[in-house]
Amino acid sequence: MSHFSQIKTQIRNLDSLKDALTELGIDWKPGPREVRGYRGQTHPAEVTIEQENGYDIGFRWNGKEYELVADLQYWQQNLSVDGFLRQVTQRYAFQTVVKETARVGFQVAEQQKNEDGSIRLVVQRWSA
Repeated sequence: MSHFSQIKTQIRNLDSLKDALTELGIDWKPGPREVRGYRGQTHPAEVTIEQENGYDIGFRWNGKEYELVADLQYWQQNLSVDGFLRQVTQRYAFQTVVKETARVGFQVAEQQKNEDGSIRLVVQRWSA
């Protein structure tokens, strides 16, 4: 019986996911790699986060998005699973917006982190 849980996300861009994890100071390994779980069980993932207890967290492409894969019984992060995903998703969204706006000629003019944790981002583009 597998102890792995798969949690759906809205994360679809692997590069933005990697950048978000890096920005959050999370030490991740590129895949494909195996996420280690209960009794030596493994699960394939494109990004793996090793935990000190020997059980990993991963992000796996399911055909639509990168879902979080982990044995939640051995979750060993500073935040809850929901808190962790909220933080990763926020940084992922930030990375995606910055990359997409840069691709169409915009630059970040202002960035402000609000007390509620939200981010205010102002982008601009100069035209000739």
